[in-house]
Amino acid sequence: MAKKKKSGRIAVPFLVTVFLGLLIIGGGAYAVYKYFGLGNEQELKEPSPRVVATTSYEDSHTILLVLDEPDLKCSSTFVLMRSIPKDKKLMFLGLPTNMITVIDGAQRSLAGSYKGGGVSAAKEFIEIVFGITIDRYVKFDGKALAKACNMIGGVNYPVKVEMSGFNNDGSEQYLNGEQIEKFITYSMFDEGEVQRAYIASSVISDMINQADGKRLADGLDNSFNTIINMVDSDITAVDYKKRKTAVKNMLSRSESVSRFLTMDGNNADSDFIPSEGFIKNIVEEYFAEKTG
Repeated sequence: MAKKKKSGRIAVPFLVTVFLGLLIIGGGAYAVYKYFGLGNEQELKEPSPRVVATTSYEDSHTILLVLDEPDLKCSSTFVLMRSIPKDKKLMFLGLPTNMITVIDGAQRSLAGSYKGGGVSAAKEFIEIVFGITIDRYVKFDGKALAKACNMIGGVNYPVKVEMSGFNNDGSEQYLNGEQIEKFITYSMFDEGEVQRAYIASSVISDMINQADGKRLADGLDNSFNTIINMVDSDITAVDYKKRKTAVKNMLSRSESVSRFLTMDGNNADSDFIPSEGFIKNIVEEYFAEKTG
């Protein structure tokens, strides 16, 4: 399963004025109150401490992102997202669709699992390969992906493909949502699915790092409500409410919070065999259980 809106110009000064007025009036009233000796028998109570929401490792979560466009020649696209708000870490790992493993004595691939059993089968395949639990999934079509990318703000990315509307010299260019969708579903990369998986994860990560984190955090509620109604997902409103404060804090208080990883392994004819050492390191760094 890596890379502006102003409001309250009237409200803020108004609230400040009201606050100062109350302070002055309240101070005067309190002085009169003390002068006449009123309330000497009772001391003012200490105000109750304000409860501040904190971020913990319980806010960590793993989501499988899937781009499914049956009309295109390329396979579906799979990116695993791991979010650890406590550590200000957001990781994206592109998964080659020709990745294989042995399940119940039979060789399976990610593409084959998805084709035969949909997202649930793809999740099971990835969970077995990495030995992890994937909490939720989001399946996009082309329209929903382009919408989400445009809401984030697009990305500046070096492109070197023979496609209409793109530079083919490896120079950096701005890509909007529609161009991103076209780019990551390109089926003729020199290194095949491994390169396509790498590009998908790096584009997402760069797009987030290049965006204004505070803007993303401030608009997260609206973005969630818009996107969740355009996609197939098992993320609920309760899931979002439970973790949104931690996610907003991570986005608004961190620079370059996101990173992407390139899947390491070996090609075997048309198949890709992931590296056991790579998987072990990924699990230890991002998925090991933490408390606090």
